[in-house]
Amino acid sequence: MHPGRGFGRPGGWQQADLPSTDDASAWFTGRLPADWFTGPASVSVDREEIVVVGELAPVAEVAPEAQAAAAAGRISRFREETRGERMHIANEAEARYGRKVAWGVRIGEDTQLFSNLSVPVMTRLRQPERQVLDTLVDAGVARSRSEALAWAVNLVGQHTEEWLAGLREAMAEVDKLRTEGPTL
Repeated sequence: MHPGRGFGRPGGWQQADLPSTDDASAWFTGRLPADWFTGPASVSVDREEIVVVGELAPVAEVAPEAQAAAAAGRISRFREETRGERMHIANEAEARYGRKVAWGVRIGEDTQLFSNLSVPVMTRLRQPERQVLDTLVDAGVARSRSEALAWAVNLVGQHTEEWLAGLREAMAEVDKLRTEGPTL
């Protein structure tokens, strides 16, 4: 640890040269065509990627047992019809924010992402932790240690979302105070 610097975020060399994304949600709200989604798109950002997910209207003209097929058709049509414009908007956003853009849509409870990143993350695990991953692989829950770790992270995220949201808010406040503070 270096004097005057703490562990972890923000910054470090990983984020030192990345443009701010504080206005990304507002930028996409202003940039996206008003008729694409039933409401404002949700925009989530990390170091590598911006994910934009919008709600599509459900298909009301089909029987309940055919809703899944109708939703898949509507998602497929949206993806094809908007591909060129989505690519153009993504190029603008990538130039502005220095991150790749992925798109997704939601119909009811079903969300589908298009071409989002799968970023490798290196970690060091001791034997008991590796044994947990190997148990998940051996039981057929995951095909590899990498998939087992992603599964475990997803599960933790689902069960601790409220706590993680509070932690993110606190980190954002610390980031804000740090930028407002004196420089040495």
